[in-house]
This record gives sequence, C-alpha cells and structure tokens, in this order.
Amino acid sequence: MGAYYAHQEENFQAASHAFKESLTISEEVNDIVTTFLSSYWFGSNLCLNCEFEEGNRHLQKALDISIAAGNLRGIASAKASFAYFCFFNQGKIDLAFQNSLESVQIAEESKDDYSKGIAYNCHGVSCYGRGLFEEAEKHLLKGIGFCERVNEKGWNFLGHWCLGEIYFEMNDFPRSEGWYEKGCKFLKNSLIFPSLLGWGKVGMMRAKSNTNPKNTDLGSLYALSKNNKYKTAQGWIFSYIGTILMNLSEGHISEAGGWIQKAIEEDLKNRTRFFLGRDYALYGRLFKRKNDRPKAQEHLVKAIEIMKECGADGWVEKAEKELALI
Repeated sequence: MGAYYAHQEENFQAASHAFKESLTISEEVNDIVTTFLSSYWFGSNLCLNCEFEEGNRHLQKALDISIAAGNLRGIASAKASFAYFCFFNQGKIDLAFQNSLESVQIAEESKDDYSKGIAYNCHGVSCYGRGLFEEAEKHLLKGIGFCERVNEKGWNFLGHWCLGEIYFEMNDFPRSEGWYEKGCKFLKNSLIFPSLLGWGKVGMMRAKSNTNPKNTDLGSLYALSKNNKYKTAQGWIFSYIGTILMNLSEGHISEAGGWIQKAIEEDLKNRTRFFLGRDYALYGRLFKRKNDRPKAQEHLVKAIEIMKECGADGWVEKAEKELALI
C-alpha cells in the first residue's frame, strides 16, 4: 500500500503512514524482508520529497540489513539508491559517484540483472553530475539494457531521461527529444510515477523547442508544472520552462526570467544544490541574451561557486568557458 500510494497516487502522507505501519509490524514479528522493502521504499520516497536526513536513515537501514544478510543484490540496490535519491539530488556529486561505482562493482559480482540495471543507470547519472558525458552515456546504455531484460520501468525511465539531458547539453536536440520520448512511453504504459512522466514530457518539449519552437503548447506546459508532486523535479521543470520560453521569441524573455527565478527559489528551499547551480548558469545565459554583461557574469560566477562545492567539475569548466566569452 505504501508503494501504491507513493508511486501511483503520489499521496506521500498516505504512503508515509503505510510505510510506518509496515515497519512497526515487520519489526515486531522479525520479518526482515518486509523491513528491508519498507525501509528501502520509504527512504527513497522521503528523498524525492527532499526529506534527505530521514530518507538517509531508512536507506541506511535497508543497506545494513543487506550487508548483514550478505545479499549482494540488496547491497547494490541500496547503494545505487543512496547515490541517486540522497546524494545526487542534494548535489553531493562525489558521494553519489563513489556509491554508484561501488554499486556497479557489487551488482556485477551478484550477476543479477535487476541490480545491474539500477546500478549502471545510477552510475550514469553520477557521471552526468560530474560532467563526464561520454562515460555517463556508456553506463546508461548498459543500465537501460539490463532494465529491459527484466522489464523494469522506473529505473529505465531514469536512464532515458539522463540520456535526454546529455544529448541536450551536446546540442543534439532531435536525439535528446527521442530519448525523453522513449522514456515517457515506459511510464505512460505502466500508469506509475505520473510526476516523472510529466517531467519527461517537459524535457521533451524543451528539446523540441530548440528545433521547432512554434509548435509549443504553453497551456499543457504550465499544467504539467502544476501537476508535479516530486519536489526534486520541481526546479528542473521550472528551468525547462524558462529555457522553452527563451527559445520562443524575444517577447518571452521577461517571462522566462520569472520561471528561472522560480527554479532558483525552489532549489534553494529544497537544498538541491546541483540543480541550483544549473539554474544560475541558465540565468546567466538569459542576461547575456539581454546584453546585461554584469548580471550575466554575476550569475555565472554564482553557478561556478555552487558547482565547485558539488564536485561537478565538468559543469564548472563549461560555465568558466561561458564566463570567459562574456
């Protein structure tokens, strides 16, 4: 019931209540498997809601149970989830990279395709966070392959989403759009994670706006931003909309700035530091478009400071190059 409330209804209050009940009962009767599953899902969903400290505590319990049992599949899955849900989302890219790399090594030792799918996709996301796009692409394609073998949807979406991000940064917009679109199909057919589906759709629209901005449906775009329930995705969606509006016409520049400001406010509130650094870099590009050199420099410098703090070295280098050209 907790997983249903969290993944399909996206009712986090009901999900939290169900997970707590499950943990209480499973610990009373010493049902270790249910304690692991409840801790794992509860921790992951708390992190999606940016309750990182509490989420960390439950994920650690899931990891401790797996280590005590010598369950390589559980260890690999829990470490990968730490990497993505807790560390990547907080902008602790070095810790994300370390845990996801260990997850890949343990998953390979386990010879279990399910944990390999999670591990490789999470390590791909960690590499993306560092700005290592080619390395990220290699791991994500492996992760997607393993997910497809076991018909896993959620982690498969994450791999497709991240490839969409990578090709967007490489200015290969048709390819970016294609990966977002394929990822959305997994969730559309499964009826789970509606907010992630919306996140993928806005990403797809952002990629499309770079090649065909005139066909952008602003009404559906704004509706998707309102319907999102995941705090970790909210800043991304706002920044996507800001980019789309920048692509439409000069008449939308002020409105685009408003959406980027909303992204900054959201990511400051949610303590999602890597996302915040990307917001400031985007805001710097907007001011460059407006020929406001001091403001462009100010926001790019802020982006560089945050990315350095996160350990996102490739993104620091990218922002420094942009700054040098202003």
